[in-house]
Amino acid sequence: MAVVGGGMVGLCVAWFLQERGVGVTVLERDRVTPGPVWGGAGASWGSAGWLTPGLATPLPEPAVLRYGLRMLLRPDSPVYLPPAADPALGRFLAGFVAHSTHDRWRAAMRALSPLTRRSLDAFDDLADGGVAAPTRAAAPFLACYRDQRGADALLAELDDVRACGQPVDAVALDPLTARDLAPLLSDQITHVVQVHGQRYCDPGRFVAALADAVRERGGIIREGVGVDKVIDLGSRVVLALADHTEPPVHFDAVVLATGAWLPRLAARYGVRSTVQAGRGYSFTAAVEKPPTGPIYFPASRVACTPIGDGLRIAGMMEFRRPDAAPDPRRVDAIAAAAGELLRGVDLRSRTLEWVGPRPCTPDGLPLVGPTSSPRVHVAGGHGMWGITLGPITGRLVAEALVDGRTPPELAPFDPLRRPARWPRSAASGLRHR
Repeated sequence: MAVVGGGMVGLCVAWFLQERGVGVTVLERDRVTPGPVWGGAGASWGSAGWLTPGLATPLPEPAVLRYGLRMLLRPDSPVYLPPAADPALGRFLAGFVAHSTHDRWRAAMRALSPLTRRSLDAFDDLADGGVAAPTRAAAPFLACYRDQRGADALLAELDDVRACGQPVDAVALDPLTARDLAPLLSDQITHVVQVHGQRYCDPGRFVAALADAVRERGGIIREGVGVDKVIDLGSRVVLALADHTEPPVHFDAVVLATGAWLPRLAARYGVRSTVQAGRGYSFTAAVEKPPTGPIYFPASRVACTPIGDGLRIAGMMEFRRPDAAPDPRRVDAIAAAAGELLRGVDLRSRTLEWVGPRPCTPDGLPLVGPTSSPRVHVAGGHGMWGITLGPITGRLVAEALVDGRTPPELAPFDPLRRPARWPRSAASGLRHR
């Protein structure tokens, strides 16, 4: 069986297929672990590395609409929409607006909860099966605000998360207690929420260990091999390789796990949902003493994770083509925001600057399961939660392929679901701003 795409999700699919006795070949157009380069390793290498089922919520939410179009067009905005004529981006925004309501957010959260509840167990399966990369308890995980309104909004959202089926334990802390836990918080932080029961990892190290485990079990990982076309012949699937220097390769079935590039191969098999790159940026900064767990500044969309001896600082949601050139202004904007909220962190000598394309769907739900061909499955579109949900996705996709039936948990993520239309009122409002 073939898996196209060697990021977190694709490698988890491969590992869980092996767990069920299936031989796998992974084809990755770049390198699985290319290291600290602009745009390396898709959306995996330089991400925040959070394993946070309690915070894995749908991206389209009513609060996003309050930014307004003017805010989205500002280069220093945490959610940035470059002014460009792009029909695919327009379709994505149409569906995104349609799903940014309380009712649709709750429906999407109820769909995600069966996955988020089991997500950390799937990481434990990987560890028990020999994936030699640790996950660490987020002790503590702190969400930090300049005002009480933001903290109250998070606590209310977590109430909704619990009501939708995902347990999450959180408590408000006074600023002095918070600074005892994380001395690098600046005096501007006046309200803090501690979220319990979450984890984090070094995502680059984890993906590398996952790839090693797949190889050690006899799997083949072919790097630098792009796939140009997937052809279903009825009894097998043929993959036409992009460089045309090798003959097509044949497999019993294929899983497409190509992230923000998913529609290119999946569209011919009925997958009509737009997958838009929501590009995130990160860098590593020197710190006198790293915190013992992640720190999040939700108002600025800045995520900080202790990795090694440094602090990875990540943020931004930039809706742009996945392979567009990096924009250093995004890193400058993240550093400027973090500079007001942290102390004892050297933001001038930044290293390991990175950008990666998170694959986002208009309704905030991934595309997972069989397409119009039972031999062609997809696994992608997890948005910001590909690290958190990669292992449970791999386990369920392997179950669907081996058992020949789609697990009920995957029903809401049907890759053939119809895209939502742009509400007339929303479209009118955006056109005239």
